[in-house]
Amino acid sequence: MGGTYTFDGDLSDLFGNYSYFDENTANPSSVAEPCRTEAASPVIRYFVAFLYCLVCLLSLIGNALVVLVVTYNKGTRSVTDVYLLNLAIADLLFALTLPIWAVYRAHEWIFGVGMCKFTSVLKEVNFYSGILLLAFISIDRYLAIVYATHHATEKRHLVKFVCVGIWVFSLLLSLPMITSRDVFNAPNSSQMVCYENIGGNETTKWRVVLRILPQTFGFLVPLVIMLFCYGVTVHRLFQMKNNQKKKAMKVILVVVLVFLFCWLPYNITLFADTLMRTGVIAETCKRRGDIDAALSGTEILGFSHSCMNPIIYAFIGQKFRNNFLKILVDRDIISKEVLIRYRKGSSFSSTSGYTSTTL
Repeated sequence: MGGTYTFDGDLSDLFGNYSYFDENTANPSSVAEPCRTEAASPVIRYFVAFLYCLVCLLSLIGNALVVLVVTYNKGTRSVTDVYLLNLAIADLLFALTLPIWAVYRAHEWIFGVGMCKFTSVLKEVNFYSGILLLAFISIDRYLAIVYATHHATEKRHLVKFVCVGIWVFSLLLSLPMITSRDVFNAPNSSQMVCYENIGGNETTKWRVVLRILPQTFGFLVPLVIMLFCYGVTVHRLFQMKNNQKKKAMKVILVVVLVFLFCWLPYNITLFADTLMRTGVIAETCKRRGDIDAALSGTEILGFSHSCMNPIIYAFIGQKFRNNFLKILVDRDIISKEVLIRYRKGSSFSSTSGYTSTTL
């Protein structure tokens, strides 16, 4: 996800460690009790756990199909396909951890310190690799359309190194999880939690560093790159009459917009939380509770993203549907006539190799 700062489960009472007092109190220094918030009801906890399991199932099925379609069409695989393949793999890996987070939401952390660190790192790697892969797709489309160069074929052998670099960089951005995540009893509770545990007088400083650096290089910079590349690319497409290019770009833009829809609210809330913890904005018990609730809710939205891309490909990606049916024909699962009828009923062009076998 977006850093070492997620609020997994009902952890709002953890902030009692940091003695957050309501600034509306006449004499805050004389107050002995930190802010108190009510835990979510069992119905909400189990409903969230059910959502996680549903997203896990959809993600495993959908992303497995994406991997199948892309790997099956090796001969026509494009640079964009390689990026989308890595995106599907990232979502698959993250989906495998969702049952663990579902149990945590419904109950408490029962999986030990090692699994706490591992699953937390995997969440972060999924988020950072996702936005970095989308950023490189935007660069690839920008060069192909705006400059109309043959860069795609010239650098196709380099895309594997780019993907390896993205995975390594995503892992580096996620490393703070290894040192900061721990399993311990929540204050005033017997429940075990998997949460960041940074002690000492440097707590605030480290919280700022561990949030701002990953958010800057793992979210804001790729976001700016995408906005620039797609802004110029879409402007150029409006000046062209190539409908196939426009259709393929439409799918990519939907993928990007869905990613932002799922993850931008969480990162905005996280930024507000960072500003409050560093004293840039005033902190009150009400504001603390509102931000904690927003972090918990937007995290659920972010988790749901792992199953979104295959749904987009299935409903909008004409090439994805065609190539999936082609696999079924090759395996004698459906007849060839079904594929022929589909092609006749759609505007699919087998000669178009603009973007990918997926879109």
